Amino acid sequence: MKIAVLTSQTLHHTYFIRELSRAYTVAGVIVESQAAAAPFETHHPFEDRRESYERRVFFQGKDVPLADVAPTVEVDSVNATESVKRLREIGPDVIIVFGTGRVGPEVIGTCPAGIINLHGGDPEEYRGLDTHLWAIYHRDFGGLVTTLHRLNETIDDGPVILQAALHLSKGMELHELRRYNTEACVRMSVSALDMFQRWGRFISRPQRRRGRYYSLMPAELKEICRVRFREYTDGLS
Repeated sequence: MKIAVLTSQTLHHTYFIRELSRAYTVAGVIVESQAAAAPFETHHPFEDRRESYERRVFFQGKDVPLADVAPTVEVDSVNATESVKRLREIGPDVIIVFGTGRVGPEVIGTCPAGIINLHGGDPEEYRGLDTHLWAIYHRDFGGLVTTLHRLNETIDDGPVILQAALHLSKGMELHELRRYNTEACVRMSVSALDMFQRWGRFISRPQRRRGRYYSLMPAELKEICRVRFREYTDGLS
């Protein structure tokens, strides 16, 4: 079974691919360098703390480039001609999308029955960007799930394959959340690949409703999320 991954260069994506590679060979990784931007400040200090935390727990404090864990091609956009060409060369049975911009029809067409997306949230409530943060902002802590769904041309709209609630513990802080999301993504992806290998397809269900679309969260709202998340986890037993 040939597997390709579409992603971007971050520590948690590198960890994801390294762990996925322990279970299945990853034939190629397309790394998107172009990131979403907003006309307002989005960076919050908790994200710097998150970077340091993930470097420590995932890589014992080291910087590990994605190219060290799998064969990679870097492109501006996953929809670039070079990306489509590389995917056709690989001829994947499955494409896993984790942390890129919107995927276009040419890319989907390289593997229409096997392209799947990891969405950090519940797409039946929250589609788009920063969806865990938006759930926290709305005090919807039950919405802190991660979802693996089949990918189509509509953002976060495809049939759901697997979904998992994120680990939360007493006193947990916001910078720790993405770690547990990434670990859940590894487990779900391996389970889905096991399913595909056994049945030759992904067993899924249609989404019951189409969630609201959210964009990047402003920095000042992230501070509200940081406080609300800690208040919530302080109350856990």
